Formats: sequence, structure tokens, C-alpha cells
Amino acid sequence: MCNVFIIDDDLNTVQSITDVLNDYPEFDCIGTSSKPVNATNIILKETPDVVFFNIDTVFKNPFEFVQELNLFNNNSPIFIAISSSKKEIYNVIKNGFFDFLLNPLSEVEIRKTIIKLQKKRQRQFGKNICLKSYKDYQYLKTDEILYLKADNNTTDFHMDGGTVINAYKTLKTFEEILPNNFYRIHKSYIINKNFISRIQYGKSTCTISKTNIEVPFTKTYISAIEKINKSLTAYSYISVK
Repeated sequence: MCNVFIIDDDLNTVQSITDVLNDYPEFDCIGTSSKPVNATNIILKETPDVVFFNIDTVFKNPFEFVQELNLFNNNSPIFIAISSSKKEIYNVIKNGFFDFLLNPLSEVEIRKTIIKLQKKRQRQFGKNICLKSYKDYQYLKTDEILYLKADNNTTDFHMDGGTVINAYKTLKTFEEILPNNFYRIHKSYIINKNFISRIQYGKSTCTISKTNIEVPFTKTYISAIEKINKSLTAYSYISVK
């Protein structure tokens, strides 16, 4: 889970950011503030992973605030600058901000930033996925996931070892955050290619290694099957009868 905090005094800006964040379950907005003392206290207390920071308002010296915060916080958050002009871009870069958003914010630019954050976190933490239900956090190792199966508006994680773990999110939600060894091969299935031992085009199934489980695929996702097949046969010998 990636905790996000917003420093801004414009309610429309705050709403625009939170609306986009709601589309990405691994991002959780833990609060907002338009007051310097309150914002500082929350960041030091809650240690958010990401801070959207309007550098035009709230703080008189926003870059001094960031520098000072680094002195007190061993795990400083990722800062994303928000401004109505580009005149501070040099200072934004100099002070190590992750990204810059120009006011008025557009949904597509916020979404681009979120996707860049996703990719950064996948590179850092791609081996785990967090399932959150109220205050219950369950962490799954992605290299132990055989496949995912949609069940109405929930998703079943079928794990190496036989356990099945349920999550109250749609399959599409996880499709967007899983590492690139996972492929959507059916409207109801995502499979981990690292566990595929056989692809049968005649039966339209993928067999899971060390099991008798056959996961179906459909013509709609045949391009994904071709990519899997190409990847798995790249260093294999082809036998001809």
C-alpha cells in the first residue's frame, strides 16, 4: 500500500487528485492539509510515501521545508510539485521532486503521474502485492501466485501450495498493478507465465506446472498467448516428429 498526503488549499485540486487515486487501489490518501504546522506534523507522524505539494501556497518557503524535513525523516516521501507557473521548475528538480504538475490540473496529467509512481514502485516492490480490507493488510508474494480468477466483482488468488485467497476488487484492478510476467488470457483469468508448463491451442488451455489445473484462454486474448509462447520457447529446443 502506498500512502498519499496532499498539501494544498484548493479544494478543487484536492478533489481532482483523490478522484484519480480512487482508480488505483494500491494508493491510499491518508489526508490533506492547508496549514503548515498541521502538514508538517502529519508527515512526521504518519510518514506518507507520496506527497502532492502545492509550492505556490501554504508554505512561504516550500523548498526550505522539504530540506528541513529531510533532516528529521530517514524515509522522506516522494514529493510531487504543483504550481500555476513553470518558473520554479529548476528548484523543483534541484530539490529532488519526483514530478511537476501544472495548475489547473487535468485528469490525464494526474493519471500519468500515478502511472509513473506505479512503475517506480513495481521496480522497487514488484515481488509483493497488498490486499487491504478495512484495517487488515495481507501481503502476497507475486512469485507464489499461479493465477487469478474473477468471481463477479471479487478476485480469487490461486497460490502455489493450493491456497485460494479472496480479494474484494475486480480482476482489472490487479491487471494494472501486477508485474509483467502476468497476462490476461480470458475475461475471467490472469495467469503467471512462470508457472505454465503447457499451452494447448486445440483445447485453448494453459496447464499449470506440477498440477492438473488447466486455465482456459480465448481468442480475444490470443496475442497474450503468443507473447507467452514466444517468451517460453525463446531458449527451448523444438522437437519435430
